[in-house]
Amino acid sequence: MQEVPSSESRSSDAGEAAAREPTRRLYFALWPSEEERKALVHATRKIVRAAGGRRMPPGNLHITLAFLGSVPERRIPELEAAAGRAAQAFRAAGGVPVNVTLDRIEHWAKPQIVGATTSLPPRAAADLASILRRELVAAGFAPDLKPFRAHVTLVRKVARRTMSDVEMPPVTWSFTGFALVESRTTPSGSLYSIVRSWPLDGG
Repeated sequence: MQEVPSSESRSSDAGEAAAREPTRRLYFALWPSEEERKALVHATRKIVRAAGGRRMPPGNLHITLAFLGSVPERRIPELEAAAGRAAQAFRAAGGVPVNVTLDRIEHWAKPQIVGATTSLPPRAAADLASILRRELVAAGFAPDLKPFRAHVTLVRKVARRTMSDVEMPPVTWSFTGFALVESRTTPSGSLYSIVRSWPLDGG
């Protein structure tokens, strides 16, 4: 007679299967145009140069709405469905347009990051982040729930404080949609690519 596996062995097998399950590192973001990125790079070039550390490639600049981390590939359709519901709810609330005016440079010592922030908290962007996170949690996902603060990471690994927080020439980014983005590690650094995007203007 074939031996019946114990509950411990079944649990172990399930754990091993989960460990082998393909995953993707994902987050939702406001994704600027190339022209908007260039404007920010130009406005911050001197400050970024003085900060040292590792500069973010211009093509990676974005504003994170909800960070998820590793997500099983089989759950991506659920993730996309939740994002679709969030976009619909945001449109129904009349949240467009989503504008973010970046006008400050700040240094965060613990994560060793220099970033562009705003002195004018963008209500529409914060509302979108809140709606999106609510839908993700309702769908069984676990996004980072730290309070939303619009910022763009410019430099990483700034080991010491090289400057005080300062104002910068204002740069406004305008969005009519948001994106699900995958982060992949390559020998030359992190590579970000859009998986799917959703319109916020009814398009």
